[in-house]
Amino acid sequence: MALRPGSEKNAEEKKAAEDEVLLREIDDAVREDQLRDFGVKYGRPLLAVIVAGMAAFGGYLFWDSRQEAALEATSEQLVAALDQADAGNLDSANSSAAALAAEGEGAAKASALLLQAGIAMDQGRTADAIELYASVANDESTPPVLRDLATIREMAAGFDTRDPAEVIERLSALAVPGNPWFGSAGELVAMAHLERGNREQAGTLFGEIARADNVPETLRARSRQMAGLLGVDAIDDVDAFIEEQRGAGAAPSAAQ
Repeated sequence: MALRPGSEKNAEEKKAAEDEVLLREIDDAVREDQLRDFGVKYGRPLLAVIVAGMAAFGGYLFWDSRQEAALEATSEQLVAALDQADAGNLDSANSSAAALAAEGEGAAKASALLLQAGIAMDQGRTADAIELYASVANDESTPPVLRDLATIREMAAGFDTRDPAEVIERLSALAVPGNPWFGSAGELVAMAHLERGNREQAGTLFGEIARADNVPETLRARSRQMAGLLGVDAIDDVDAFIEEQRGAGAAPSAAQ
């Protein structure tokens, strides 16, 4: 049956409109995921790494017994503050973290400030959280890995009110394959490119995230879907991908 004049154009316009709606929905979900449950997703693993690192570097950083004892006490206080936050005692956890931040330095101080910032986000005090993240990101005495994390969290917390160009400028150095923060930084940079209308750059970056082996599967799946919507094939080996999805008990979605 022959299509009526203009029907093909109308179908294309309808498809484009549907894609745009889906992109907005996924974009909103990405933002929500970036700002939600920081303590649940990253708090305990991050703190475990920090505490372990502090213990490993104890002999190097503090060479006498009094300083080593102080380091151990600080680690215990950080763990106690995180436990308080996990239990929902946010005010108490915030007070403990504030005391540690005031007394500590370096990684200990940065860890306490990051915990305070996470609590502020949970309590809806976004401006306070951004300020705390910025203080860690701009403190040259803080270990680089924690400064990078603070920068990512600062950009994520204020994403809706920032110029996308600033997000790209601040995070581009981290949004490269192989960087420990590639997934988190890359997603924010890709979103910023999308906000600026750079669909090709956004799609390419989402595709790289989807292919990265060291990125959480939830982020890879979301990036794979975004890449597909932006016209980028993020699946190198279709057969292997299908087998992987079957092994995980999930069937590939239409968008993938």
